[in-house]
Amino acid sequence: MTMESDDDYCEDFDICIEYEDEDGEEVEMEKIETGPNKDSDNNYPYEVLSTDKIVKDMLESINSIGAIIKIPATTTRILLQHFKWDREKLLDKFYSEDLSQLFKDAHVVDPARQSSSPETVGELAAADMEEDCAICLMPLARKMMTGLECDHRFCEDCWNEYLSTKIMQEGECQTIRCPAHKCDILVDDETVMRLIKQSKVKVKYEHLITNSFVQFNRLLKWCPSPGCTNAIKVQYSDFKLVKCSCGYAFCYKCTSKWHEPINCELLKKWMIRFEEDSATLTWIGQNSKDCPNCATPIEKNGGCNLIHCSTCAFSFCWMCLRKTNNHYCKCNRFENEGENREGSKKENKSAFRKYFHYSERFMNHANSLKFESNLYDFVKEKMFEMQRITNLTWTEVLFLRNAVDILCRCRTILMYTYALAYFVVKNNQFNIFEDNQQDLEQATESLSQFLEQDLKNEDLGEIKQKVMNKSSYCENRRKVLVDHVYEGYEKDWWSYLSMH
Repeated sequence: MTMESDDDYCEDFDICIEYEDEDGEEVEMEKIETGPNKDSDNNYPYEVLSTDKIVKDMLESINSIGAIIKIPATTTRILLQHFKWDREKLLDKFYSEDLSQLFKDAHVVDPARQSSSPETVGELAAADMEEDCAICLMPLARKMMTGLECDHRFCEDCWNEYLSTKIMQEGECQTIRCPAHKCDILVDDETVMRLIKQSKVKVKYEHLITNSFVQFNRLLKWCPSPGCTNAIKVQYSDFKLVKCSCGYAFCYKCTSKWHEPINCELLKKWMIRFEEDSATLTWIGQNSKDCPNCATPIEKNGGCNLIHCSTCAFSFCWMCLRKTNNHYCKCNRFENEGENREGSKKENKSAFRKYFHYSERFMNHANSLKFESNLYDFVKEKMFEMQRITNLTWTEVLFLRNAVDILCRCRTILMYTYALAYFVVKNNQFNIFEDNQQDLEQATESLSQFLEQDLKNEDLGEIKQKVMNKSSYCENRRKVLVDHVYEGYEKDWWSYLSMH
């Protein structure tokens, strides 16, 4: 049995498109140039594929494997789908195991099994020879019937209705089986495209096949940005940053927004509990707080914000948790010092206090990030002002926008460090981690304050040096923190507590 050519399969599949980009160039493997963490991920190669290039990549995979194993492209596609597009695994099974069992498991007929095609049988049959369709039971001339290599035959109208229902209503493409009762042979792409009559059904089938190629391929992921139709192709799957040509940056392994330095498994555990407890945390933040003097949990049951602790007689403001004479201070923070004091509550309450401590700080940085994202509009106006007054070029004032990039990047890192810290068992390296976290937090707050408040009144001649100094220091502290966490992953410094 001869191998079909690329063009033959493209025609059978009814996908005849140009695969080059607008400039006629092929997509090259690229390295991350910009984004939340260019320095720790610049050795992770990936490729951004448009829809057309996804189809081309799929056809190249099919034909390259088909040329080795010498079977038709449509059958090769089903085999690759069976092994989730793992070329090495397919080749290993193909040359090391019983082929008849392999084809049986993949639900295809062994291509080596000689069988006359329906068209040949039809030509050899007598003109008046009739056969009943197994679906509609209508007697038709044999040449009006068609089927798969399993020899189950149906009229073309029933085929069209059956395939259209599977594709349009059930959204199936790779698991469409022969309509015959108890037959598990899969319908190949060539048969589907030949028997479907409506063009919209063909287009839907092509879309489903392309989607399944990406969905079940561990080296391909759809860009999760709403409305984007690109996919990311990598050489190996890992917890790494990738950036689509649409500008969206995400973790390749879990497709979440980039969440360095916490890994995907811990982030998933964190977000499950965080989402489950979000309502509880909101209630506690509004109705229950710790005494800032003795850490006794206090439930607020009235409207007055002046609280008197019955345990230690300390009076404080409910809003800012400071002494009564600082009533109008707007500072609001969780104090953790009371956990180890005498009279600490039960272990489960202490565990929740720990979770509340980290989740509150996680939320605080998330909220700060939302506000600081608005700084882009403010610094843009400042950049125009500097150009107008000092005659600087646009390139020369880009340091302001870069500073906001660094601020948002560091704020995001800080947010995820609190999710990570919740799980990590304390040891000497964790103490270093907390020192690095504190340094980055102080540097981030300093940069944030300067951009939000001081920048408005700062002398234009001194802005550049101050902004660059603060942003450079902030970026350096971020790098120290992130590098230390990754070193801990590599050297197994970190051990983790269970979720509950």
